[in-house]
Amino acid sequence: MNAKLTLTIDKNVIEKAKIYAKNENRSLSNLIESFLRQVSNDEKIEDEYEIHPDIAAMRGSIKMPENLSLDYKKEIEEARMDRYLKKING
Repeated sequence: MNAKLTLTIDKNVIEKAKIYAKNENRSLSNLIESFLRQVSNDEKIEDEYEIHPDIAAMRGSIKMPENLSLDYKKEIEEARMDRYLKKING
């Protein structure tokens, strides 16, 4: 059952969140609900959106840039190279 919720959030944050949601083909309500589910331990975000095992395995190993334009394939490749070259050379 859905219910309405009124929030007071900084205007700049709302605008950036709307852009992010649009880029992810999601609604702002969906993003907020997903976040609230995650922090309330009602549901893990991974349960709602399947994450590729390669990406899940690399969680925490890639420093995310400040901007949201991310070439994740390039980032994964670079992280793999760093990881496996260290094993070979180290």
